[in-house]
Amino acid sequence: MDTLLDLNGSIFDQGNGYWIKLEAWQVDASKETPHGIRYSLTLHEPYGKRILGYDNAHAVKPPKKFKYAGRILAFDHKHRHASDKGAPYAFKDAPQLLNDFFADVDRVLSELKKR
Repeated sequence: MDTLLDLNGSIFDQGNGYWIKLEAWQVDASKETPHGIRYSLTLHEPYGKRILGYDNAHAVKPPKKFKYAGRILAFDHKHRHASDKGAPYAFKDAPQLLNDFFADVDRVLSELKKR
């Protein structure tokens, strides 16, 4: 967790105008943040629009395939593209979060280069 917290406020240039912003801070553990960390990891296009993000700022609905009463709303989630409202993300620990995020950043930037 310390590495994630140490990255709070970091901005990293990804070339061709794309950039990453990392925010993370410690909070009291709760039902919404059992790991005690609030975070927002985002990839932005040259004009500033977010095109990929991992965060736990709001709840997202589980996929429609789970149609039962008492669904648990996920707070850890990712936005897979600019208009994505969010899909649940299974937070394991901070190193896995960073690995997953940077793997998605690499994938998105690679797809953009192919266009």
